[in-house]
Amino acid sequence: MSRKTTRVFIRDLELLARIGVHGREQGMPQPIRINVELRTDTAPTEDRLHETVDYESVANAIRAIVSSGHINLAETLAERIAASCLEDKRVVSVRVRVEKPHAFEECASVGIEIERLRPLN
Repeated sequence: MSRKTTRVFIRDLELLARIGVHGREQGMPQPIRINVELRTDTAPTEDRLHETVDYESVANAIRAIVSSGHINLAETLAERIAASCLEDKRVVSVRVRVEKPHAFEECASVGIEIERLRPLN
């Protein structure tokens, strides 16, 4: 049997978040951009949503995490998003990028990217 890999992604999800440690970031939401790529080792055998990772569910989970309250670090936000994605047992790896597009006038954005793998049993 051949091995199958499926990548599910969300590109440039733009949200307002209460994030940051600097005084100018406290108490006021700022725009963030989130990119997520999930990898599974499965593929649907039928044309049915329940056989794949639903990117709408992933986006809704990200929205809930972002709206849950102030987060100091982009790294913390990325870790929470990655952990949420790995709750689906079909997901074997997740890459999360969190960007702040308005952090500095001199650049398009700043941010972080993490990759997390499901632990081997």
